[in-house]
Amino acid sequence: MRSTMAEPSDPASREWLCRALYTASRAMTARYRPALAALGLTYPQYLTMATLWEHGPSTVGQLGRRLELESSTLSPLVKRLEAMGLVTRNRDAHDERSVNVGLTPRGQAMRENAVSIPGEIGAATGLSAKEQARLVAQLRELTAHLEFATPSIAHD
Repeated sequence: MRSTMAEPSDPASREWLCRALYTASRAMTARYRPALAALGLTYPQYLTMATLWEHGPSTVGQLGRRLELESSTLSPLVKRLEAMGLVTRNRDAHDERSVNVGLTPRGQAMRENAVSIPGEIGAATGLSAKEQARLVAQLRELTAHLEFATPSIAHD
């Protein structure tokens, strides 16, 4: 994968990328908070529900891959959604290690109340749809580079 980002000349400027990503992530999550409060969901719960709305019933493993979450993080989240009456969890009849997660009628109906959220958030970014798509592609490329980069030796 070829990088489209220029190498910062000042090593300290590399820290600004980290800070900018962190700040943008916090701002994005904060922007979602009021809309999700109306649904009674946290941001990770919303992402899980949105994944189920998009892909339908899934195993915990499939959800974890799609959300890039470990099962130790995802399992309590799914249990909480089950306690809220939004999803069901059932052991797979053919593989008891696998847990299937599906939407309840209440969880499916919640989609109608959440359908406007992506558009509202997209508008709040101030970016066009094309700019958003380009930014998503760049962030995915950045993520791939960071995940597959060889760790450097720590300096004393």
